[in-house]
Amino acid sequence: MSEITSNLTHHFLIAMPRMTDPNFVRSLTYIAEHNEQGALGIIVNRPIDMTLAALFERVDLPLEAEGFAAQPVYFGGPVQTDRGFVLHRPAGEWHSTLVVNDEIALTSSRDILQSIGTQGEPLEVLVTLGYAGWTAGQLEQEIAENSWLTVPADLAIVFGLPPEERLAAAMQKLGIDFANLSESAGHA
Repeated sequence: MSEITSNLTHHFLIAMPRMTDPNFVRSLTYIAEHNEQGALGIIVNRPIDMTLAALFERVDLPLEAEGFAAQPVYFGGPVQTDRGFVLHRPAGEWHSTLVVNDEIALTSSRDILQSIGTQGEPLEVLVTLGYAGWTAGQLEQEIAENSWLTVPADLAIVFGLPPEERLAAAMQKLGIDFANLSESAGHA
């Protein structure tokens, strides 16, 4: 088992052009947890053909708060696609929450949906079905194989830009244009 050389919690993973897994092609993934057991993240630029209004109807919850009904639900990754996850800020206190830092958390319990529906809080949310997961050392191996670029996360990209602009914005943080990326990498 390889040791973690850096902690990628609160970073973005940018799928390289050579990524062939259809779940991750041209994806931008937010890493909510990275430790010696592995990593957990959600794809933040893959809206599906479902709105929050439709999701709330499906799970039999009222959506009375304004400004949420038309928001898209996202494909968060290929693991547990029948389960909802909410990336949100502020972190707050919910039944099943992974607190990333003082500013942001990932919650999978129904109580956060109830709060969104009735109180409109937390205000900044990205709701996904499924998540992306890596076993111990798997993400590090994929990075070593040039499958991913990493960059510290910028929540303005997640909560302030339309999904189709998020990947390019994350790449800009590295000073790279996606069109200029090569499918192969060299080693000196």
